[in-house]
Amino acid sequence: MTRTQMTRPDVVERPRTPHRRTPEGPRAAGRRRETLAGYLFLTPWCVGVLLLTLGPMLVSLYLAFTDYNLFDTPRWIGLRNFRDMFADDRWWHSVRVTLEYVLVGTPLKLAAALGVALLLVRPRRGQGFYRSAFYAPSLIGASVSIGIVWRSVFQDDAVVDRAMRFVGWDAGGWVGDPDWSLPTLVTLTVWQFGAPMVIFLAGLKQVPRELYEAAEVDGAGVWRRFRSITLPMISPVLFFNLLLELIHSFQVFTSAVVLGGSGGGAGGPADSLLVYTWYLYEQGFRNLRMGYASAMAWMLMLGIGLLTAVLFRTQRGWVHYEEGTDAR
Repeated sequence: MTRTQMTRPDVVERPRTPHRRTPEGPRAAGRRRETLAGYLFLTPWCVGVLLLTLGPMLVSLYLAFTDYNLFDTPRWIGLRNFRDMFADDRWWHSVRVTLEYVLVGTPLKLAAALGVALLLVRPRRGQGFYRSAFYAPSLIGASVSIGIVWRSVFQDDAVVDRAMRFVGWDAGGWVGDPDWSLPTLVTLTVWQFGAPMVIFLAGLKQVPRELYEAAEVDGAGVWRRFRSITLPMISPVLFFNLLLELIHSFQVFTSAVVLGGSGGGAGGPADSLLVYTWYLYEQGFRNLRMGYASAMAWMLMLGIGLLTAVLFRTQRGWVHYEEGTDAR
């Protein structure tokens, strides 16, 4: 009882009535319907992720610890697949070939994309045509047909071989030579620089022209403006392209198989084009060692994930974001 009730005995405390929930207004009901509609539209995507991505990944993780030949029941063998992998000289060779391809092809591809983007960022006649022409190889470059054409151009006594002999260099067919087959594959990769070029173009257009004008007034040359203004301003775009191209390069398959098919098997002459994904395919579907192939797939995923983590860890030292933004 309150002090007033204690001093006034005629005041009787009324029992409190339970709080009644007010009915939802039209706005709340509308938001609820929109939420339900959003989840309904997300349902096909969620089902696809569970059945086509997450489910196969979990099955593959289980098979990585089993002996499975695609026909019999998987037999649990623990870490034997991983031990056999590290003792496999051909697996190490595929790792070396893939790393050489990634470390050489990715920087050259990004350099070509950035160089062409710098040429096309300024308004000029026929700019749309040139952008489309440089972008087209990215759409068709990874196809089997382009790989066959590329192999026909660089094989023995083909166009490139005849042109080189005309200038006095008789090197023979590139795709049939173990020393030149991987550079041929790198050349095909660099030729497909259109996709990162478009992203670089978008980044270059965001650089304020006032910075270049002020640098010109201060007497900065072309290289100084590129190093002090262009690169820092487009460093987030450069980081994005670098990350995507590294991941894409580790997954190279079609072009390597098509080019390598002319030199003693899909691995190329002397296994010079034995990239990681082709060896994974060979073990899983030719040798029917799907458990071993699953272990290889998870090692590839682990390697790409580790490299991605290193890039995100080191990007704070060379990637410059606008004030108020940060990459976590």
